Amino acid sequence: MYVHRRIDPNERFRERRRRSMRRARIRRAAIAAALVACAAGIALGASFVAGGGSPAKQPQAVTAASPAAPAVPGEIRGVHVSMYLAGLPGKLSEYYAMRGYGLNTIELDVKDENGAIGFSSPDVPRLARTVGAARSHYDEISAAQAADDAGVYLIGRVVAFADPILPTARPDLALQWPNGTPWHDPAGFGWLNPYDRRAWKYVADVAVAAAKAGFDEIQFDYVRFPSDGDLKSIVYPHRRNEPKARTIERFIAYASKRLRPHGVHVSADLFGLAATRDLGVGQAPAKLGRHLDAIYPMVYPSHYVPGEYHLTDPEAFPGRTVSESVADFQRQLRTSGARIVPWVQDFSLRRRYGLDEVMDQVEAARRRKTAGFMLWNPLGVYTREALAPR
Repeated sequence: MYVHRRIDPNERFRERRRRSMRRARIRRAAIAAALVACAAGIALGASFVAGGGSPAKQPQAVTAASPAAPAVPGEIRGVHVSMYLAGLPGKLSEYYAMRGYGLNTIELDVKDENGAIGFSSPDVPRLARTVGAARSHYDEISAAQAADDAGVYLIGRVVAFADPILPTARPDLALQWPNGTPWHDPAGFGWLNPYDRRAWKYVADVAVAAAKAGFDEIQFDYVRFPSDGDLKSIVYPHRRNEPKARTIERFIAYASKRLRPHGVHVSADLFGLAATRDLGVGQAPAKLGRHLDAIYPMVYPSHYVPGEYHLTDPEAFPGRTVSESVADFQRQLRTSGARIVPWVQDFSLRRRYGLDEVMDQVEAARRRKTAGFMLWNPLGVYTREALAPR
């Protein structure tokens, strides 16, 4: 169960990121397959595999006129839905129907890592429509209303800085190669410049559009600097002489201030290892927790390499891995009041994960008294039985 030789933390992180990129490729392939199936008229039924948390921190009021943020479920039990799946006829309704299994939360892509925005409306930044980022996968107001009718808490996922679309049209907003062209990582993602307040405004404007449509919470993903590729060659226009963690904290503070008047909760996804070491990407849970209602650590056991938490194979001990990771975040956030809601693994990588493995993670989160849990599967296919109330 234990190993004696400790592996270099940076090498562990790089290996975890290599696995993450493989997961991203799987997700892109799944998206393409879903679109092909839709075009061919294939019936995509709900092909799901068989198988009270802590009270919510109230957002700080910006003005007396700010609407109250919606109630957060006592225990969040949710899944992620991509904008591409949401665009398939009747598919969102199928996810909302999982309420009967215990689901009470859905995270829906608003802006994803491909740079696309799931809907187009007058509230979406004009720049997004100009560069072709605004799409019409779903109607944002109808989606929010349907979630409300179903009694489902709706989170809008907004990818902050990974963005292949806008940097192509506006290299001045992007991380750059020395020749001035947009830099990209090995997964092919271009990146908006975290130092550029114009990029901040673009991302926040997208988030505000979702808040106006009726989403209950805005969750920022890829809220960080890049972690892979030729990092030494990156040119950072407008670079400031400050730690990366301070830059990301300033962005989160800005975005949160922009969103508070619209009566939504604000949260962020963080790497599972961000609570134990500086990964060089600017994610510092204790700093970010000052400005957020919740943090969602991505604690997928398959993304921890041998040696982490003294386990020979963290993927073989899903509950132990989640428990140890959550405990690290609890230590970091003990004075912030931010809720902790871990993302747990509902997919198979090197080991087959079924109901037992998913429930091992869920029960570990419950023992740690988190505010709930979210299931992640890049195919959008979930173990429904794991969503049952405690």
